[in-house]
Parts: sequence; C-alpha cells; structure tokens
Amino acid sequence: MKSTSIPVSVTVIGLGNMGVALADAFLKGGHPTTVWNRSADRAKGLVEKGAVLAGSVAEAIVASSLVVVCLSTYKVMQELLGPLEKELSRRVIVNLTTGTPEDARKTAKWVSERGGQYLDGAIMAVPQMIGLPETLIFYGGSKALFEAYEPTLKLLGGKAAYLSEDHGVPLIYDLSLLTMMYGAWYGSMHAHALLSTADITGTEFLPYATNWVNHLIAPLLTDPVAARARDEGNFTTDVSNLNTNKLGLEHIIHASKEQGIPVDWLTPLLALATQKVAEGYGADSFDRVIEAIRKPLVK
Repeated sequence: MKSTSIPVSVTVIGLGNMGVALADAFLKGGHPTTVWNRSADRAKGLVEKGAVLAGSVAEAIVASSLVVVCLSTYKVMQELLGPLEKELSRRVIVNLTTGTPEDARKTAKWVSERGGQYLDGAIMAVPQMIGLPETLIFYGGSKALFEAYEPTLKLLGGKAAYLSEDHGVPLIYDLSLLTMMYGAWYGSMHAHALLSTADITGTEFLPYATNWVNHLIAPLLTDPVAARARDEGNFTTDVSNLNTNKLGLEHIIHASKEQGIPVDWLTPLLALATQKVAEGYGADSFDRVIEAIRKPLVK
C-alpha cells in the first residue's frame, strides 16, 4: 500500500461542479493531479493551476495510484470504466458518485474482481464547502485502505468519517440525512403555502419558525435519550402522545384541503399514526410509528 508521506498522484474523473472542487482541493494540497471529463473545456481552469488533462479515461486511470470518481450516476461510471479491466488493476478507486447502497456494494465487487481496491463515499456538502475543515464526507470499505489515504482524503473535507467495512453504509447515512432534509424542506414549503392563504409572508413568520426549530424541533430530533429509546423500542411518553399527534395531523390535513393545498405527503403519515392508535398504542410517543415504517401497512 502506498505511503502518504509523499503526496500521492491523484486522478479525478468527472468535472461537474463537485468534481472541479475536488480536483482543486488536491491541487491546493500539493498533489500531482490528473483530470478527465467528457467535455474537456471543463478542465481549463484546473489545467491553468497545474492539473494534467488526460486524453482518455484509460490514460487518466493509469496516471495515478489514487483515482477519485465523481459522476452523475453509477451507471455512467460503469459505462466509462467497464472496458478498462487492465487499467483498474492495482488502482485505488474512491467513488464519490451519488447512488444507492446496493450500487456501492456491487461496484466494490466489480472493482475487486478487476484487481483494484475500492472505497465508496458520500459527500455531505455543496462544492463551495470542499476543502473546509468542517466538511463531512462518509467513507466505507477497507479500514486499512481508508487509513492509508486518510491524509489525502481529508483535503476534501476535514470531517472524513470512516463508517464501516460495508461499502453501502456511507450511502445509507447519506440518504438518511437527505430524507430528514427533504422532509423538513417540504414541510417548510407546505407551511409557507398555508401562511400565504392569509397573506402572511415568510419574513413575518421567520422569527417564530426560528424559535420553533431551535427550541423544539432541533432538540427533539437530536436528543440522545430519545434516540436510545427509539433503538430500544421504548415508546413511553409523558409529553405528547400518538392520540394527540394524530389529531394534529387531522387538523393540518383538513385545513390544508380547505385552502386547496396538496396533502399527499401527510396522508401516509396520518395512516401510520392511525394504524398504531388502532393497535392500542395511542398513549405512546409518536415514535411508535417507526414500527409501521419498518413494516408495510396492513391492508
């Protein structure tokens, strides 16, 4: 395994906004950097900073011991790298392409069969955050491989977090965090749509939303005691039970329908709460619905 005491040569395949940011971070860190992209003009700024533009994907891969891939999909990655069995041999592939856990696991097997080594990762940041000490990037695969290249990978984000030997785990973390983000995001948009029916602006609402998020929502979602209770299946509560929350959901849905606001995203949530109440868990915390999420609704 290659020592990282001397800057290793790095190749970045894929020069979208994120790929450009990754390559730029390696250049700033003093690593000899080769780049490749279908549209070569995307590399112009990087070449001016010292990067080498490869003439083909094969040339890009053999140029470096560490190959970082950041493409639109795993399918595109397979199309590009599929014909390059010899080139992949003895290369370390770090894939930062967005996909599913099974995509990552299948790709790890595919690279291994061709004599390469593989880490899968998930970037929890926008391109402008690449290279910052607080930037979080998840990694999965061989722990020894990650540790060997950790100093180099930390150039991309100071919070380089190794999670598991299972290559799919980084994407499970990634998609789980994104699920929280999109749920909160859509909830916020629904709230603003509801407010607009009374000519209330987002600016007027913001102070109250900020207070609500900071003092109730964020603590609720990040409470270690609550997380442990959920892990243990302990759904007792003396605060706000399922009966109360079911009623709250019914009010939101009814009011939204009155104003012509879609409730498609809330209806399944109410169905989950209704199921658990019908099973006799109305006095438990709302967290009890996780049982219905883990198991399909009874039809």
